[in-house]
Amino acid sequence: MTAEAELVSPPPGNRLLIVDGHAYAYRAFFAIRRLHSPTGEPTNAIYGFIKMLERMTLVVQPTHRVVIWDGGLAAERMELLPSYKAQRPSTPPDLEAQFDQIVAYLQAAGVASFCQDGVEADDWIATVARQAEPIGLAVVIASSDKDFMQLVSDRVFMLNPNDKTESLLGVAKIQEKTGVTPAQVVDWLSLIGDNVDNIPGVPGVGPKTATDLLRQFGTIEAMYQRLGEVSSERVRNALTSAAENVRRNQRLIRLNADLPYPFSADEVELRGGDPARLRELYSRWGFKTMLKTLEAALPASSSQPDLF
Repeated sequence: MTAEAELVSPPPGNRLLIVDGHAYAYRAFFAIRRLHSPTGEPTNAIYGFIKMLERMTLVVQPTHRVVIWDGGLAAERMELLPSYKAQRPSTPPDLEAQFDQIVAYLQAAGVASFCQDGVEADDWIATVARQAEPIGLAVVIASSDKDFMQLVSDRVFMLNPNDKTESLLGVAKIQEKTGVTPAQVVDWLSLIGDNVDNIPGVPGVGPKTATDLLRQFGTIEAMYQRLGEVSSERVRNALTSAAENVRRNQRLIRLNADLPYPFSADEVELRGGDPARLRELYSRWGFKTMLKTLEAALPASSSQPDLF
């Protein structure tokens, strides 16, 4: 870990690494273009995901770990904005074929994973992060999704795969990147919109203008109560016209951290994998180096080593 990462490390004690599963599977799939098993099945996403998870674990040094998957789009968001995330292309068939195999790896490696139909991963991650804090777990969310900035606190951090320094984003980093506090991120994104999720912002209001507005007024609610104090007539008129959309955006972007999920720290605690099952999977996929590393880690008398 770099010196910069150490400065913003989670506090000492137990740490929970939450991985945005689909985001990393997609990243792995497109990072490694051609990789196949001995029988010709695509394995690029599987291989890349395993290597990324190993690297994240090395950087964060968690005591607990879970991978959370998308179960589909939230019905309430689709009602608010039918075009929500509609611009996203369909999952490539070669990637779709590898999701179950990645989950099979996680099970063999002793890594908890979770998915529920109709529940977006973002909301489950928010729920797990909220429940983990009171029981003494510092949380690191591995994702590049801007929405997670709203969760950052003195005990919740982000690990962005696009950041080559591998430093963790804490409150100060969020303020440095956006000019606002994590508590203002929902309002900030509601003003500028989010192209990734197909959420339109206020026309003519970019990140700098949104930051200036929130520094002046604190919240969107206060801004609309004192709209006459907005100095630019152009911006004032744009905000007036977009008022309904801005308030809709707040509901779209605010993560639901109150899902009925009975979080258990024991369920996500780091544990050793099943070497026989891992051997079977590595052999099937043709991961010779991983297989060799696994075999080297197995003392002749040991059947359940701590692999991770």
